[in-house]
Amino acid sequence: MQYLLVAIGALAVAVLLWRMYTAERVGVPPADERKRRPARPVAPDDDPEFLRKLAEQTRKNLPEDKDK
Repeated sequence: MQYLLVAIGALAVAVLLWRMYTAERVGVPPADERKRRPARPVAPDDDPEFLRKLAEQTRKNLPEDKDK
């Protein structure tokens, strides 16, 4: 029984080490590739370019108040 527990423990450690040190992890790019990517906004409301375009569109669509 002890040998079975030791074998399961060794297998668990081997799997953890294998997953920790393998280069091909799903969804995680290599470290050098992460550094080369430009930082980009996560959502449209974090993107200054999107907000600028939205403000321009809003100004174009508002009726001008000629009384002022």
